[in-house]
Amino acid sequence: MNPRSRLRGTVRIGALGALLTTVLLGGQATAASPTLADRPAATVAPFAVGDICYTDLPDEAYDTLDLIDAGGPFPYPQDGTVFQNREGILPSQPSGYYHEYTVETPGSDDRGARRIVTGEGYEEDYYTADHYASFDLVDFDC
Repeated sequence: MNPRSRLRGTVRIGALGALLTTVLLGGQATAASPTLADRPAATVAPFAVGDICYTDLPDEAYDTLDLIDAGGPFPYPQDGTVFQNREGILPSQPSGYYHEYTVETPGSDDRGARRIVTGEGYEEDYYTADHYASFDLVDFDC
C-alpha cells in the first residue's frame, strides 16, 4: 500500500501545529525556520525549507506525484527508497519517515537533480531542484 494513500485521513500539522504541540506537551519550542545565524554552527544547512505552489512545479513533478499516488511503477530503482535527510534540512524524523522519487529532467542523461521527497503526513511532499541543497514544501492549496 502506498504510504501517502494510507495517511489520507491525517492532517499535515505544519510549523504552527508543531509549535503548538511542543507547547501543549511541554518542552522547548524553537522557531520552525530559524535563520542561519540562529542555528549552532555544527547544524547549519545551506538553505532552509521554503514552499512552492503546486501550480508552480515543473510538469514532470506532476507525473512523479501521480506515480507516487498510484504506487508506481517508477522509472528508477531508487524511487521509493528511504531518504536519510543527511543534509539535515528537512525536519528531523525517525529513519524511514521520508522517501525519495525522481522528477525527470528533460535533456539529462541520468536521473538529474530534481526530486520529490515525501513524508508520512498528508500532502507532506517536498520538491528539490538542486539535489537536496534546498527543499520547498509543496502547497496544494495554491
